[in-house]
Amino acid sequence: MTDPIADYLTRIRNAVMAGHKVVDIPGSNIKREMTKVLFDKGYILNYKFEDIGYQGNIKIALKYHPVTKVSAIKKLERISKHGLRKYVNTDNIPRVLNGLGVAILSTNKGVMTDKEARREKVGGEVLCYIY
Repeated sequence: MTDPIADYLTRIRNAVMAGHKVVDIPGSNIKREMTKVLFDKGYILNYKFEDIGYQGNIKIALKYHPVTKVSAIKKLERISKHGLRKYVNTDNIPRVLNGLGVAILSTNKGVMTDKEARREKVGGEVLCYIY
């Protein structure tokens, strides 16, 4: 696996398209932080970190509308790829869907959303867009 973050996003995207309630993902520190951001922003229902093996495992309970069964996650898009990294400074932090979506950034103060990065006045690598 050359890009673990792309694998993380693809596993979530595939589970949403298949209508699964829970998805298991191999863990890493950055994936754990991204999962916490997804939970804080209301895109997933719950998560659990299991310490099995070297890095552990992440169980994510996906969030769906109770009546229409539509997922809270419409689109997950990887921005900074393995071959082309996308770095932004404070002035150029992107707004996803004019503020309705979330951009996840990896900064020197940790993994955070675009709004938190603007508030903290830090730039970093744009990992993905979620809406």
